[in-house]
Amino acid sequence: MPEPAKKTVSAFSKKPKTQEAEEGSSVTFEAETEKSEAKVKWQCNSKDIASGNKYAITTIGNKHSLTIRNITEEDANVYAVIAGGSKVKFELRIVTKPEDPAEAPVGEPGDVTPDQASVPHPAASTQGGTSATTQDANPAEGAHPPDTRQDLTGLFTEKPQSGEVTVGENITFVARVNAESLLKKPSVKWFKGKWMDLASKCGKHLQLKETYDRNTKVYTFEMHIIVAKANFAGGYRCEVSSKDKFDSCNFDLTVHEARAPEGLDIRAAFRRTSEGGKKRSGPATSSTDGREDSGELDFSTLLKKRESIKAMHMNTDPDVDVWNILSHAPTSEYEKIAFQYGITDLRGMLKRLKKMKKEEKKSEAFLKKLDPAYQVLKGHKIKLAVEVANEDVEVKWFKNGQEIQKSGSKYLFESVGNMRYLTINHCSLADDAAYTCVVGDEKCTTELFVKEPPVTIVKNLEDQMVMKGERVELECEVSEEGATVKWEKDGVELTRDESLKYRFKKDGCKHVLIINEASKDDGGHYKVKTNGGESVAELLVQEKELEIYQSIADLTVKAKDQAVFKCEVSDENVRGTWYKNGVEVKPDTRTNISHIGRIHKLTIDEVKPEDEGDYTFVPDGYAFNLSAKLNFLEVKIDYVPRQDPPKIHLDCMGRTADSTIIVVAGNKLRLDVPITGDPAPTVIWTKGEKASSVRPDGEENAGHSACWTLNDGEVITEGDGRVHVESTKGHCIFTIEGAERQDEGVYSVVVRNPAGEDTADINVKVVDVPDPPQAPKILSLGEDSCIVQWEPPHFDGGEPIIGYVLERKKLRSYRWMRLNFDPYPETTYEARRMIEGMTYEMRVYAVNNIGMSHHSPASQPFVPVAPTSEPIGLHVEDISDTSITLKWRAPERVGAAELEGYGVEYCKEGTDEWVPAIQGLTERSSMTIKNLTTGDKLLFRVRAYNMAGPSPPAVLAQPVTIREIMQRPKIWLPRNLRQTLIKKVGESVNVMIPFQGKPRPKVTWSKDGEPLQPSFASIRNSEFDSILFIRNTERKHSGQYDLKVQIENVEDTVKVMLQIVDLPGPPEALKIVDVWGFNVALEWKQPKDDGNCEISGYTVQKADKKTMEWFTVHDHYRRTHCVVSDLIMGNEYIFRVFSINLVGLSHEPCTTKESVFIQKSGMDYKSPTYKEHDFSEAPKFTHPLVNRSIIAGYNATLSCAVRGIPKPKVTWYKNKMDISNEAKYRMLSKQGILTLEIRKPGPFDGGVYTCKAVNDKGEDVVECKLEVRPQLAKEEKKDANK
Repeated sequence: MPEPAKKTVSAFSKKPKTQEAEEGSSVTFEAETEKSEAKVKWQCNSKDIASGNKYAITTIGNKHSLTIRNITEEDANVYAVIAGGSKVKFELRIVTKPEDPAEAPVGEPGDVTPDQASVPHPAASTQGGTSATTQDANPAEGAHPPDTRQDLTGLFTEKPQSGEVTVGENITFVARVNAESLLKKPSVKWFKGKWMDLASKCGKHLQLKETYDRNTKVYTFEMHIIVAKANFAGGYRCEVSSKDKFDSCNFDLTVHEARAPEGLDIRAAFRRTSEGGKKRSGPATSSTDGREDSGELDFSTLLKKRESIKAMHMNTDPDVDVWNILSHAPTSEYEKIAFQYGITDLRGMLKRLKKMKKEEKKSEAFLKKLDPAYQVLKGHKIKLAVEVANEDVEVKWFKNGQEIQKSGSKYLFESVGNMRYLTINHCSLADDAAYTCVVGDEKCTTELFVKEPPVTIVKNLEDQMVMKGERVELECEVSEEGATVKWEKDGVELTRDESLKYRFKKDGCKHVLIINEASKDDGGHYKVKTNGGESVAELLVQEKELEIYQSIADLTVKAKDQAVFKCEVSDENVRGTWYKNGVEVKPDTRTNISHIGRIHKLTIDEVKPEDEGDYTFVPDGYAFNLSAKLNFLEVKIDYVPRQDPPKIHLDCMGRTADSTIIVVAGNKLRLDVPITGDPAPTVIWTKGEKASSVRPDGEENAGHSACWTLNDGEVITEGDGRVHVESTKGHCIFTIEGAERQDEGVYSVVVRNPAGEDTADINVKVVDVPDPPQAPKILSLGEDSCIVQWEPPHFDGGEPIIGYVLERKKLRSYRWMRLNFDPYPETTYEARRMIEGMTYEMRVYAVNNIGMSHHSPASQPFVPVAPTSEPIGLHVEDISDTSITLKWRAPERVGAAELEGYGVEYCKEGTDEWVPAIQGLTERSSMTIKNLTTGDKLLFRVRAYNMAGPSPPAVLAQPVTIREIMQRPKIWLPRNLRQTLIKKVGESVNVMIPFQGKPRPKVTWSKDGEPLQPSFASIRNSEFDSILFIRNTERKHSGQYDLKVQIENVEDTVKVMLQIVDLPGPPEALKIVDVWGFNVALEWKQPKDDGNCEISGYTVQKADKKTMEWFTVHDHYRRTHCVVSDLIMGNEYIFRVFSINLVGLSHEPCTTKESVFIQKSGMDYKSPTYKEHDFSEAPKFTHPLVNRSIIAGYNATLSCAVRGIPKPKVTWYKNKMDISNEAKYRMLSKQGILTLEIRKPGPFDGGVYTCKAVNDKGEDVVECKLEVRPQLAKEEKKDANK
């Protein structure tokens, strides 16, 4: 319950009041504060007001005023003045200007002028103004509810405000709740007073509504009060709750009485003559205006008023039942009713009313009403049922006061006999409401609660590893569309902050958490929660380092040649800038800058001397650069005679490492060889063989693989399409597009002309990314780690392997996560930070200076699991000369993998050779190891095994010597056998006595000192106990049984007393000792056979010799003599006695041989004789069969009632066919109630059923019709198929 509001002290000594003003005029509100230095703020509709053309705010000492100029209809608002913690609200009301009234003709006494007709209106306005002033003048500021829109700290975004309403009018209270941060739909309750829940009061005068805006995620709850009554006034409370959050708000409702007909005002009724009317011009003034004194009085208006009042009283209804009104009215309305109906003795009537008994009338329309509440799961259907008294009556169903119409398949209405059903299909949250069934003027109401099933996570989050700055999307899938989920990072809830760091996306059942640019701080564990589960994933964010795959190289270029600077970096998205001597290079007609993928090029066409300099490439965002130098080669042309032998000008020739040209596979191979010679020589390119006869010493002819020849720039022979050979002045160029691995080798170029020839060898090496490694193997597993190993690739690509990159993924996932970004140099790697029990796969990439290979095949799926902890509580349970029994308990920690079993090993003291006790594992927590050598000192250990392997061993602290330990024999006699064991004849005896002793002791049973024979009792012995068993006991089995346990000369004995009891024999020598008056003295002797137990008493009985009905006189009588009293005079009696022991009464009694006659005195009485009455009666059905309509598949019964003497014979018929012997029907008869049960009836079981009763006096027949309807589910399927 909310705390009561504290009464605050106002900061105002004078408060502004609500005023009325005409359009176009000005109005001033004044306020005075207690302190002159107090700061005052004026507001309009909760917004601050500043001085300007519209408003004028003045402050003089502690007096403050607000002036509103040129008033319009838009200024009719709620205003407030705030000083410190006090806030006072007031209103400005706009009234329209009244038109100038037309003057009435003078001298017409019967007419009333407009001025005179308007006289009552100022009185009404004054009355309303007074009530408003009285309300505003209340010194307590609680009369003005605080402005909750300014500071909302709970769940409400808008709280319901206090309001006023007139009787008969409507009012609405609104509350709004923002559900964006809530995991569950908020529930709202409306209360009146402290505890009255208004949800059960919905109906004609009260309606509760709820709406939801999906865009703003705001729930709006409304309470509509329709045709307000005076007793609706009071305090109200609105409570909202969502899981563990709660908020409440109090507000008041004031109900004003409807304005009654104006009372009689003598002064207002006195009408002045027109002279006084002429003097007044403009609107009517109050009655205190001195100008009303002019003119003559006219009493005609007063006479008319009295006639109207008299007519009003004449119309009062004389047939009103005041008793009925008082019995149904609240106590606060008693005085008002007494005044209205002229009750003078109200107190006496209330006393009589209190004495009247209030009987709660039983419902005449309903035989069975709705339950107070029902609950159904969302998406399911529910059936509401009522039973009405009249089978033909129509019912109406309402939901929250609104009638449910018969349309669509949402609602299904049924009428079966007296039952009325409302079926609601596919229940949603909108169906959570109050439902009412109305029959005539009666109704019954229930609450339906729709329960949402828990939202589960169908697809879990997946681990991710990204580079810094990349976009991250964590995606999961839930079981229900539109469900609310909660995101957490390292246990802290995530929200949509101002920087839009996190974005939450919903697409049906999919929920996505988006991180636009991942930073190092975004790494961690992310969790998504629903009300039915959660999922966790890990995000790793790595710093991204830029790698240089190919740097730019120095160039020496001749005039008008092309200079190309080329570099390759690891990130194709990185841009860069080219500089020459520190000045940025701009593209022009000769200079071209390109960026394709990871390759950056600077191309300079027709090189000039001024292009010489230092060129630098700087990647954007990285603190390093690549530099190279461009050298300009000046070519001096001298006069060369016509016969100039050819010459090849190369700086690198031969097959050394320094002279080898390296090209990356896939790139272009371009060999540009400068040559001279006059006339122009013929160029011949060969691979693997030289074209001239001049060969290096010791080298033999190799197989000719390819040859390309040029003469005067024209290709004479051509190779495959990838090879291009061209010749320019002073150069011969050999080009291979897209170099491949087989292009590697020695290329020879031969130039010839008539003056001679020249030869040069060029060694070309093609390098490539390595082949993928073999599939990795998992060497060992840990709780969250594993050790993986792989073999290097068969081909390293011509460059040494610098390391490996590993990736892993979950078995059913498609996302691979990289484990390392820097190449790992070894072939064995320990992968960590995995989830125990989850199945993973691994794959490996090989990396050389050229790049990264394709991935290897995936490893076999594996599950990271840790071995269990060691078994606990290992101890020796038993030991003998050749065996030992060990026991232990399960490990404290088992882990995600199942426990496969235990391995038991032993070794001799002083050795390290552990021998398995058995082949394989045992699932039990104990083991007996046999066939051991007597006298050996052995150590034992036990290890638990699971998928990860053996656990740490549990070892006995000390070695154990294999030798049986002598143990004295000891019998442990159970507590129940320490007393005499009593059994009845014929019962079985099963006595188990445990004992101990090593070696196995000798067990001997005896009875009364004699050895026990096997035919007398069965004995079964084991190492730890002995059992004595007798199947059917007899009296001879009673006695003392001795058990002896002996090991060599040491023994232990116990005795067991067994007593077999039976029924006693009858007493002896029962005789009548004396007879006097109404008394008889009896005496007898004890029985010879007491049944092997003490006689506990006797039962004495008497019998009248006429009826021979026995009556017990004494029960459990301890003595052997007794007196039987209160015998009846004139009767003759005999007596008998039973003996009683522990088992019971004796089989036969002892009966007196003679009878005793009780003498009577006086005349003999002769009893009259009566004619025996004939009670026989013909059968007659007192309750007939009733026609029924049933549903197929459900058992049904037909019942009726019959009477008749003697008992009639009953036969059932269906369609006049006897059904007595059919298994489908079961006939029952109990106390005249006849029932026919039909088991799982089908449509063919319908028809006319007849019940016939027959006896010697006659017969009677009843019948009924039975209708079998198909099941509803089948009807629905038929409707669906249609």
